[in-house]
Amino acid sequence: MRFETAQGAVVMQASELVIAGWTGRDAAAVQHHVDELAALGVAPPSQVPLFYRVASALMTQGDTLTVLGADSSGEAEPLITAAAGQLWLGLGSDHTDRALEATSVAHSKQVCGKPVARDLWPLDSVADRLDALELRSWIDEGDGWVLYQEGTLAAIRPLPELIAGAALSDGGAMMCGTLPAIGGVRPASTFYAELKDPQTGDAITLEYAVQTLPVVA
Repeated sequence: MRFETAQGAVVMQASELVIAGWTGRDAAAVQHHVDELAALGVAPPSQVPLFYRVASALMTQGDTLTVLGADSSGEAEPLITAAAGQLWLGLGSDHTDRALEATSVAHSKQVCGKPVARDLWPLDSVADRLDALELRSWIDEGDGWVLYQEGTLAAIRPLPELIAGAALSDGGAMMCGTLPAIGGVRPASTFYAELKDPQTGDAITLEYAVQTLPVVA
């Protein structure tokens, strides 16, 4: 994968991809969500947070994501990558099959590609203000862009804590959790996300269209 940085291009041979789940900083809210899913028959996580391992080949910088069926959706997440001897902060979407998620969260993470933005920031350059970074996403359901997620990284467990838990090696990447969906989780034809540093005004953006394949038997 090729990323653009203020220090020049960084080419990374992706060796592992971790999806950090249940990363909300409000423990009571996380437990409430666990209880809600349990009532629907979804098994609770074995630990919180939980680090799902998926194929690194799922990461994509393409403009179109092809999925099976109409039950998947994206979610904006801070992305940590270990490349060129240092840690970087970027932006990704943990696109997930929501129908399969009701059966197995781990399996649902594996069946969809994971779009990632082409830009990275050195993690050290924003380490003193990570909680202030703003994360937003918008979806197009056919009538134009609608705000879908909005908040700061203060709602997610501290990134250094997640990095320590994932123990990334060089070439590794981790999506670090997300924010609640405004109006509920739902699919859309196009997904747009932004990670913004309010101190500098700099932003990393990600946009992709979703192509749906029919489910045949």
